[in-house]
Amino acid sequence: QVQLVESGGGLVQPGGSLRLSCAASGIIFSIYTMGWYRQAPGKQRELVAIITNNGNTNYAESVKGRFTISRDNTKHTVNLQMNSLKPEDTAMYYCCVPSRGHWGQGTQVTVSS
Repeated sequence: QVQLVESGGGLVQPGGSLRLSCAASGIIFSIYTMGWYRQAPGKQRELVAIITNNGNTNYAESVKGRFTISRDNTKHTVNLQMNSLKPEDTAMYYCCVPSRGHWGQGTQVTVSS
């Protein structure tokens, strides 16, 4: 059974930082592209960042230069370092295995003063 468990969300002021983590189990983690998506209230879920099995990355234009995705294949984790956070980054953030359609339960990020 595949499990993706996100952690690290919370409330942060504009300009602040958060680091999200996703722990995966039940899959051969090292062979899959992993992704972070987000969904804000009233909006569609959107891609934030993806990282391939060999470490190539791609980012949404809105987060380029502020967010960094990384993975640790020995620990089966994928992380999202978020810096210079803006109120428009407020959303539920989800970890996923795009090719398998597996999703975590999400972790809430709220950016507000």
